[in-house]
Amino acid sequence: MQKTMERNNIKFNSPTNGVVNFSEMIYNLADYMEESHKSKYRLIVGTDSKTNGHTGKKDVEFITAVVIHRQGRGGRYFWQRNLAGNIFSLRQKIYEETNLSLAAAQKVLNGLNKYLENSEKISPENPFKYELEIHVDIGQEGPTREMIKEIVGMVNGFGFSARVKPESYAASKVADKHT
Repeated sequence: MQKTMERNNIKFNSPTNGVVNFSEMIYNLADYMEESHKSKYRLIVGTDSKTNGHTGKKDVEFITAVVIHRQGRGGRYFWQRNLAGNIFSLRQKIYEETNLSLAAAQKVLNGLNKYLENSEKISPENPFKYELEIHVDIGQEGPTREMIKEIVGMVNGFGFSARVKPESYAASKVADKHT
């Protein structure tokens, strides 16, 4: 799925900014943070999916959301659609959602940090304050509850903080809105 993400990452959709490419998304995230650089931010990535099995094949549509939340003062988000075939189980689908979120988070983090290094508003005395979270579409209720430990461990192993339902709104609300 990594190849699909790289090949399709050219365009992201945003209710605020319309259709943008990856660089424009990074610019818009940084610009939003620079508007109120003393605020605290949460950068959140989450993926949700929907299975389209109407032709006998199980094609799955994955929506990855990138959310910037200015704590206590709103936020913005971007989303991207990827398609994959040969997803045969809920476990495989959840792992693919998580892998897409991790890949997107790493890419966004690298792009945003590179951009912010060149910002005139950033200095060691005046850094941006943001946390990065991965929101996974699993929770204590339903068939995904047995996967919580392994998925959260996987996300933590990549150095990110994981949130599950009901706190995983980037996956269970924002991305879900577009599946």
